[in-house]
Amino acid sequence: MAAERTLKDALELGASTLYEAAGGTGAIDPAIRPAWKGAAVCGPAFTVRCAKGDNLAVHRALERCRPGDVLVVDAGGDGSGYCGDVIANAAIARGVVGAVVDGGVRDIDAFERLEFPVFSRWVSMRRSQKKEPGTIGEPVHVGGVEIRPGDIVVGDADGVFVTSAETFAKTIEAGEARVRREEEMIRRIKAGALTLDLLDLRRSDA
Repeated sequence: MAAERTLKDALELGASTLYEAAGGTGAIDPAIRPAWKGAAVCGPAFTVRCAKGDNLAVHRALERCRPGDVLVVDAGGDGSGYCGDVIANAAIARGVVGAVVDGGVRDIDAFERLEFPVFSRWVSMRRSQKKEPGTIGEPVHVGGVEIRPGDIVVGDADGVFVTSAETFAKTIEAGEARVRREEEMIRRIKAGALTLDLLDLRRSDA
């Protein structure tokens, strides 16, 4: 239950706040965007590496992933569609809570209808083969960031943030402290303070 609460806290804080709380690390390439408006996800990464234009590894991953996992697919940025309606339904049936794909996806309307959060580099109808096994459960590189199995993935309208499971709780604490500071700053701004003063941005020689 505590872990579920922490994941919920992460979604409420948001990817950008957690990125800042982590010291400006863990943001994947901003070209990887939510496939539909309102998509948001948080959970441990189940990592997948696909051969170019081949999504057999994703199907293999669905046999081994656990409820609560996020499929994290290293497709090398390729524009084929590695995830669509069928995989989304299969993932939901297995308890998978979302997918992050450094490549293409298709059937966007189905993702939204199913409320299955997907983040991808491309929206593409191009088909994928199912011949090469790829790899599952090994470290991958997605959007310029190395992601290990079990790393925590947080995605929302701002993009996708990744952090290690070991530092996740501390990142949540730092994020909550950041939110409190920003709330106080906004209160003072509404009272007439300037961000130049609140953030100590005035140049001494100005």
